[in-house]
Amino acid sequence: MKIKEKIQNDIKDSMKANDIVKRETLRLLSGMIKNAEIEKGRESGEIGDEEVLKIIARFVKQRKESARQYREGGRNDLAEKEEQELKIVSGYLPEQLGSEEIKNIVKEIVAETKSESEADMGKVMGLAMKKMGGKADGNTVRQIVMDFLKSKK
Repeated sequence: MKIKEKIQNDIKDSMKANDIVKRETLRLLSGMIKNAEIEKGRESGEIGDEEVLKIIARFVKQRKESARQYREGGRNDLAEKEEQELKIVSGYLPEQLGSEEIKNIVKEIVAETKSESEADMGKVMGLAMKKMGGKADGNTVRQIVMDFLKSKK
């Protein structure tokens, strides 16, 4: 089953279960997917699972940032709401790689590309994110790549 279909089924299930937070969160996510389809000019068609995963990852990133900002601003009630939404949507992402797995992938890419310095950061990051396919947070990968390239000096 495609991710988009699963989200639609989960919306129906949350309506039946009267789970308002889950229903509204998934409707918002579904709307973001629909907007992406319209932007691509495929109103009647569908976008693939890979693009849906990118949308979900962006949604998760937005929720994490919002929750952090709300906590800093002393609005714990709003931060908790963002974290609830985050928990609901995170279930659609593939299992995230651990930092050791990310380090191994980065090491392989650096060896393949013969990267020597931080000037090669963009090249290594692009290949790493493509290879991991949404299974790792970009900020974590960036930090690992940066540390690895600095250690090569």
